[in-house]
Amino acid sequence: MSEEENRELKNAIFAARAAENGGMPTGKQGVPGIPTMSAAQAASQQLGFDLEVHSVPLPSKGLIYNVPPLAGAEEIAIKAMTPREEDILMNQSLIKKGTVITELIKSCVIDKTIDVNDLISGDRNMLMVAVRITGYSGKYTPRVKCRGCDTEQDFEVDLESLPIKELDLERLHQAAPGHNAFNFVLPKTKKTVTFKFMTGKEEEKIVQEVEAKRKRGIVSESAVTTKLMSSILAVDNNSDRNYINKFCQFMPAMDSLALRKEIDDNEPNIDMHSEFTCPNCGHGEVLGIPLGATFFWPNARG
Repeated sequence: MSEEENRELKNAIFAARAAENGGMPTGKQGVPGIPTMSAAQAASQQLGFDLEVHSVPLPSKGLIYNVPPLAGAEEIAIKAMTPREEDILMNQSLIKKGTVITELIKSCVIDKTIDVNDLISGDRNMLMVAVRITGYSGKYTPRVKCRGCDTEQDFEVDLESLPIKELDLERLHQAAPGHNAFNFVLPKTKKTVTFKFMTGKEEEKIVQEVEAKRKRGIVSESAVTTKLMSSILAVDNNSDRNYINKFCQFMPAMDSLALRKEIDDNEPNIDMHSEFTCPNCGHGEVLGIPLGATFFWPNARG
């Protein structure tokens, strides 16, 4: 397909979506919780098959963004994975930089005015799972070690059935409407901390910095302290970073635990846990879903 034909196809797709006036036609069978929109007629005519477009619900419901197009956006449209996205997954440069998933999501998001780096981790995780489903279905079978008999077993997960934990503003004290800032009074010091939910870009940066220090033989700060430093915006309205960093290093453990629980309990996200029952010994428990090699490479082993 020529560049001009490709441009015409993209314009036709956007025109078809605009004509739907935000409707969610049933279309062909799609991902539960991620409704499939009607394929553009232009795609059918030019390519000979329907181009899959999915609408992915955001756990944040867009309530923590104050700049369009994310402000108030309850969902984001993505296209299904193609060989282009598989090429991204195999890009060794992106893998080494730790940005391969970001580039994958960016490639699948239809609205290119959306900066994937601005998404909080929960919204980004939702898109990551949705992209994987469009490419390789919702069946995911990583290998895990059973805690009951210490044997390696297949952990069968249905990604399509994972529940979504939406943002609940009745449980949080949002500092201002449309802002990723929430107030919480610490139980021990009684100080009011203003925190945010971290973006995927910020979490990537922490991982990259820790890895860079590890390669230089430098022992980095604890994961708990580092995440708190990145999550806290102000303490009693004091937003000085030096003060916040020092506060995180010396705050009482009771306050640290309470704040981390407040963030973890209320962070909008897709619940990456599923029930596991060992076929060997019958041991059962709820496990965190490991994002191993088989998540985006189903034929990989391990």
